[in-house]
Amino acid sequence: MTGRLAGEVAVVTGAASGIGAAIARRFAAEGARVVALDLNAPAEGDLGLVCDLGRDEDVQHAQQAIAGAGLHPTIAVHAAAIGAGAPTLDTGSDFLARMMNVNVGGALRLAKAFAPAMQAARHGNFLFVSSINSTFATPGLAAYAASKAALDSLTRTLALELAPDNVRVNAIRPASIETPLLLGGFAARPDPAEARRLTTARHPLGRLGTPDDVAALALFLCSGEASWITGVDYLIDGGAAVTRC
Repeated sequence: MTGRLAGEVAVVTGAASGIGAAIARRFAAEGARVVALDLNAPAEGDLGLVCDLGRDEDVQHAQQAIAGAGLHPTIAVHAAAIGAGAPTLDTGSDFLARMMNVNVGGALRLAKAFAPAMQAARHGNFLFVSSINSTFATPGLAAYAASKAALDSLTRTLALELAPDNVRVNAIRPASIETPLLLGGFAARPDPAEARRLTTARHPLGRLGTPDDVAALALFLCSGEASWITGVDYLIDGGAAVTRC
């Protein structure tokens, strides 16, 4: 198999749909063997596993199944996330805890599961899917934004800790990406078409992002072409951040 990820083994979470599925497909097309993890059975990948990234036991069982299949991950992408929102004062502590547990704890569990072997081999990298909301305030998304800000912080600290062993850690911060989650949010509004129009208008390039847009950046960051990049969170936002400076 040839391609920019030939010889690599990539674990991709949230791989049943949206950004995770697009990354899994793109990585496979570029020669990687892909292990797809999700709460729902993934259709992508050489090996698909049902896994709750918020549970230690689930990640440990996935790690064992991956090893049992003779696969040794050199790339781990955390795209799984809880994305629901609520006004800050209506946010329950249990909801916040679950949000942090999956969005941030899931990344930590991946690192604990797969970083030691990458360190021993002096080869590997992690990529965490964060959000533009980690630094820009949006009403109703306090818990989500807090979890993504924590994920950005984890990215930087882990990058420093793993750099001596040549293991890289980066994050991607998308704006509005046309995923089932975003489309469902539009559908729940009184005027879905107007909700879509207003959201699109926040992006100077005049369109919503696509999962494939994010997958293209993920491919670069997880390939040898980015071998001197670590500890960075990359905006992919159609110019939205420029309007919010």
